[in-house]
Amino acid sequence: MRYQVKALREPNEIISFEIEASDELAARRQAGQQGHAVLSVKPAPLAFTRFSKTKFPTLLFSQELLALLSAGLSLVEAIETIVEKEQRQGSRQILDAVLLRLHQGQSLSTALDAFPAEFPALYVATVRASEHTGDLPEALKRYIAYREQADRVRGKIVSASIYPVALLVVGGLVLLFLMFFVIPRFSRIYDDIRGDIPLLSRLLLEWGRLLEAHWAWVGLATAACLVLAVYVALLPRGRAWIVGMLMKNSVLRERAKIFQLARLYRTLGMLLHGGIPLLQSIGMASGLLGVELRAQLGLAAEKIREGQPLSRAMEEHGLTTPVASRLLRVGERSGRMGEMMERIAAFHDDDMARWVDWFTRLFEPALMTLIGIAIGGVVILMYMPIFELAGSIQ
Repeated sequence: MRYQVKALREPNEIISFEIEASDELAARRQAGQQGHAVLSVKPAPLAFTRFSKTKFPTLLFSQELLALLSAGLSLVEAIETIVEKEQRQGSRQILDAVLLRLHQGQSLSTALDAFPAEFPALYVATVRASEHTGDLPEALKRYIAYREQADRVRGKIVSASIYPVALLVVGGLVLLFLMFFVIPRFSRIYDDIRGDIPLLSRLLLEWGRLLEAHWAWVGLATAACLVLAVYVALLPRGRAWIVGMLMKNSVLRERAKIFQLARLYRTLGMLLHGGIPLLQSIGMASGLLGVELRAQLGLAAEKIREGQPLSRAMEEHGLTTPVASRLLRVGERSGRMGEMMERIAAFHDDDMARWVDWFTRLFEPALMTLIGIAIGGVVILMYMPIFELAGSIQ
C-alpha cells in the first residue's frame, strides 16, 4: 500500500513524497530510516485521483544519462541536454531543480535525494556509492538492468492475468445481459403457460418478473454494489483484505513469498555491487517485503550484526530456498556475494515465469468452462418450460 509522507528535510524545507509500506507505522519507520523527520503519514490518494499526475520516468532518465555520459559529456552537460529535450513540464521542473543544485556545488546524489518521490532511496544510494568510486556509468548500468529485470517479471504476471480478466468481464456482461434483458422478456411469454415448471426455471422467471416491475431500483442497487466493490478494492485496507484472502491459499502464499525473496535478493545484489555495506543494504531493501517477511529479515539482520554468517541467519528465519541457501554459502566462500544474490534472483525469476505459464494454461480453460456452464445453465433454464410444454402436448 502507498502512503503519502510529509517530512522536514532542512530547517526551512518541508517535502512530500509517497512510499510503499504495509501500514502507517512501517511507512513512518521507512521514512525515518531515509533520514527524514516525519511530520505526517496518511494513505496516498486513490488511483483515479492521480491520473492527471505524470510520474517521473526514472528509468528513461537513467538510460539517457548513461548514453550521454558514455558519449563523453560531463555530468552537468548531460543533464542540461536532457532538460533541453524534455517536453513534460513536471519532469522539466524536477530536472531544472537538480541542475540548479549541481551548479551550487552539490553532488548528484544529494541533488536527487531532495526529490524522494521521483528518485527512490535505492537509486540515490546507488548513485552515492558510485561517487566514491568515480564510476557513475557502471552504477547506472546496474540500476537499468535491475529495473528492466524487475519490470520484465512484473510484466509477465500482468500479461498472464489480462486474458482471464477479459474472460471474466465478457462472461459477466453476457450474464448481466441475460439476467436484465432477456429473462424479463421470456417471463412474459410464460405468463399464460399452465403446468409444472421446474423449480429453478420458476425462480428464474420470478426474477424476470421482479426486474420488469422494479427495474430502476434493481439497476440502481446493482450499480451501487459494483461502485462500492471498486471503491473498497482501491482503498489500502480493502486491498489488504483481498490480499489476505488470497494468501490463505498455501500455493499462492508460497509463490508470493518466492516473488518477494527474488526482489529482495536482486536488490541486495545491486546494492552490494555498488559498494554499500550488507547491513545497510538489508535496511534499504526491507521495504520490498511484506510485514511477516520484513520482521523475519529484521531478526536475521540482528544475527548478522552479532557475527552470524549471512546464509545461516537467512535460513534460520525462513528467508531462503534450498537453491538460495547453497548459493549464499558459495558466495561466502568466494567473496562474490553480490553476484550470487543476483543469480538467486535470476533463478527464482525463471522459476516464477515457468509457474505463471503453467498456471495460465491450467486456469484459463477451467475459467472458460465455468463461464460456459453458467451461461449455458441460464439459457437451458429459460428454455426448460418450452421443453415441458412440448412434452405435455405430445
